Amino acid sequence: MQYKDYYKIMGLERNATTDDIKRAYRKLARKYHPDVSKEANAEERFKELGEAYEVLKDTQKRASYDQLGSNWQNGQDFRPPPGWQHFGGEAQGNGEGGFGGFGGSASDFFESLFGGGGFGGGGRQRQRREYSTPGEDYQGKVKVSLEDAFIGATREIQLPIQEMSADGRPHIVTRKLKVKIPAGVKSGQQIRLSGQGAPGMGAGKKGDLYLEIDIEKNPLYDVVGNDVYLTLPVAPWEAALGAKISVPTLAGKVDLKIPAGSQGGQKMRLKGRGMPGSTPGDQYVILKIIIPQPTTDKAKGLYEQMAQEMPFNPREKMGA
Repeated sequence: MQYKDYYKIMGLERNATTDDIKRAYRKLARKYHPDVSKEANAEERFKELGEAYEVLKDTQKRASYDQLGSNWQNGQDFRPPPGWQHFGGEAQGNGEGGFGGFGGSASDFFESLFGGGGFGGGGRQRQRREYSTPGEDYQGKVKVSLEDAFIGATREIQLPIQEMSADGRPHIVTRKLKVKIPAGVKSGQQIRLSGQGAPGMGAGKKGDLYLEIDIEKNPLYDVVGNDVYLTLPVAPWEAALGAKISVPTLAGKVDLKIPAGSQGGQKMRLKGRGMPGSTPGDQYVILKIIIPQPTTDKAKGLYEQMAQEMPFNPREKMGA
């Protein structure tokens, strides 16, 4: 009996994550699936993949298998180390591919490690093969406005997908789906639509559709986390004398009191007016003083009068 390198069979490193294992299995299982593969050794490779996946996807089985470490090399006879604990009973798949849908028997190597009479409850007897492979997941993006991300929305998207016709030829069809955008969603966040991915083979379940949210740039607001930032233009006299100003927010206009003597770049907070969430964000208003152009002689005279009445050097602290 020879040692089986389940990582090598799946083309993985020993530090592979659960997602790495799942992706590798789906890719290789579709390549070697006996229903579609033209590889000469497809059936044997598919069986090996199923056995490797059955071990590596299971945290407990994988930990026990990893105890072998570097003591065992390909081609060596395997003898379980002292104190090796078998997993009693039949090692059953979970219907996600692997031997749960294959219906075949496990290898001698697997049974030496984990015991049991094979997968699918058939002992060492050859059963009728029922191949099953889960469908691949689809990935996509959906653009939403900041306003829709704030209040939530339902969007209809068109998804081009590949399907197999009755004669076994692939063709592209367009599927329409309604997607619910939750309030407070962020750019980069993914929405999972269960069962909207590629169909599985045999008894394999459909894959999922993962849509990445892409929030369109807004002309007024910038979003950082759950907080919203707005640059607010104010007139010089509003900043100097103080004023009550109507300010836009994603939830509608609110009145904001500008204190007398406010300066450009000053930041004011509207509590709870940011993006919704378990802890709602705030809206920060950044003042930007806009100087009106003196387009008439009277307007120029006002500026000259200000210069005389309020001598002021804004560069004084710079020594200029």
